[in-house]
Amino acid sequence: MAEVLLGDVPARNAARLGTDRWALRHGDAVLSWGELAERALRRAHALTGQGVSQGDRVVLALPNANALYEWTFALWKLGATPTVVSPRLPATELEAIVALAEPRAVVAADPALQAALGALPEHFGRDHADGSPLASKEAPHWKAMTSGGSTGRPKLIVDALSSRMDDGFRGLAMPADGVMLNPAPLYHNFPFAMTHMMLMHGTSVVGMAKFDATEFLALVERYRVQWVSLVPTMMQRIARLPEEARLAHDLSSLETVWHTAAPIPASLKRFWIDWLGPERIWEMYGGTEGFCTTQLNGSEWLAHRGSVGRPAGGELLIRGEDGARLPAGEIGEIFMRKAGAGAPSYAYVGAEPRRLDDGFESLGDHGWVDDDGYLYIADRRTDLIVSGGHNVYPAEVEGALLEHPAVAEAVVIGLPDDDLGARVHAVVRLEDAANADAEALIAFAAERLVAYKLPRAVEFTGQPLRDEAGKVRRGKLRDDRIAQTVG
Repeated sequence: MAEVLLGDVPARNAARLGTDRWALRHGDAVLSWGELAERALRRAHALTGQGVSQGDRVVLALPNANALYEWTFALWKLGATPTVVSPRLPATELEAIVALAEPRAVVAADPALQAALGALPEHFGRDHADGSPLASKEAPHWKAMTSGGSTGRPKLIVDALSSRMDDGFRGLAMPADGVMLNPAPLYHNFPFAMTHMMLMHGTSVVGMAKFDATEFLALVERYRVQWVSLVPTMMQRIARLPEEARLAHDLSSLETVWHTAAPIPASLKRFWIDWLGPERIWEMYGGTEGFCTTQLNGSEWLAHRGSVGRPAGGELLIRGEDGARLPAGEIGEIFMRKAGAGAPSYAYVGAEPRRLDDGFESLGDHGWVDDDGYLYIADRRTDLIVSGGHNVYPAEVEGALLEHPAVAEAVVIGLPDDDLGARVHAVVRLEDAANADAEALIAFAAERLVAYKLPRAVEFTGQPLRDEAGKVRRGKLRDDRIAQTVG
């Protein structure tokens, strides 16, 4: 057990595990620990020439690839803080993030973004002439991630932890010197954090540039993957593979499957538990802010069906509109706080935290707890639909629609209604070659939901509704449809 600066991780593991042992692979591109150390060092020297130094932020608009890790470890070598964003952001959105982050530099893979923002290209510094040793410096914040929530308005979530880490801590059943597979975009917090924590513990990372269900299974088998994290959208795509295709792969190496980021339909959760066993399936609820999470495994879920777990490293309570603590079974706003007194785990740039005087904080979600303290999520407070005086939680309606085999994605929003105040509107993308009309889907949902929760209309789209990390911008979907009605 020892403290380690993240900037030293590649060289440290190269010395411990061997310079030729592979650390990263994306497709056919493979980096050994020695190569990762050298490339990160050369990029660090090149960044020094751009004025990047300890305490600076640098925005990385890069795809899932080995190069992204060369950049992050280069920044930590200099004591700088990476902010990773989607490489597909339009220039106007990236400009808004840059205005918030005030970075010393921006790195982008897209030539259009390079031109619009004067960003450095992805290959910058990789073959820099100077590869002489550099002493790693401590970054005051090891990451500063972005979030637009459901509104799309960006905010920066600056982690309070520095780049000096305790390598003796391995939570979430992380293997040491093993193999993990990351199928999710690295501009989301959990995949970014977990892949780098795995690397710190000597675990090699297999990354996917884009999720594909069949390829995912093949990679687990080929590289004897021990640990993965998925989102429900990915889990559904895997579950809907033909049985012979799904069972053709050896997943015996897989010890731990985490899922997070979005609600999961109960039928899909049960499918995975039955398939891989409850001891391998784990769920987490929390935010990038990191002040507390809830966790549970498949065995606990079977005893508390629909729960997202009990607090890990903190405590939670449910509060009503008047701020009073609610008893078990009553829906209110979820507040959590980390164990022990101390400084906050994060700071916002571009937003204000919902933090109370007693240290409890809220992500804006509603839910309830059972008599054993297990948490159940209703939905985000801002997404709640009040229709005819009834509270309708979109996640519940979406879960019912997603049980239909023809439905690939479903997002439920509330649209203005003169009679009801708001009406339930579903936007649905069907599986390829699947057929289902609105009447059939509403009838299917009616077998699972009380009448007032049923969609008044179902709109079909061929476009993806969530990104590969399971995130959706409900606010934009709602605003676009309201604008169309007004227009």
